Amino acid sequence: MDVSILDEVVEQLRGMPQSLQKQVLEFAKNLTDSTVQGVPGSQLLRFAGMLSPDDIALMRGAIEQDCEQVDVNEW
Repeated sequence: MDVSILDEVVEQLRGMPQSLQKQVLEFAKNLTDSTVQGVPGSQLLRFAGMLSPDDIALMRGAIEQDCEQVDVNEW
């Protein structure tokens, strides 16, 4: 780890109340314990070309219709 980043994190922690320092510690522990999920792209190549152009067009339409809209009153 870059020492300057470590120093900056420590400096930020010094200015925080202990309750927030504990949250940062728990967050850092969770990051350390997390495992990378997924598979290498090379293992997915066997699926290349499996979708028909019609299926791709349907998927693209569904994404454009449902995923590219923002409901400002949602929250």
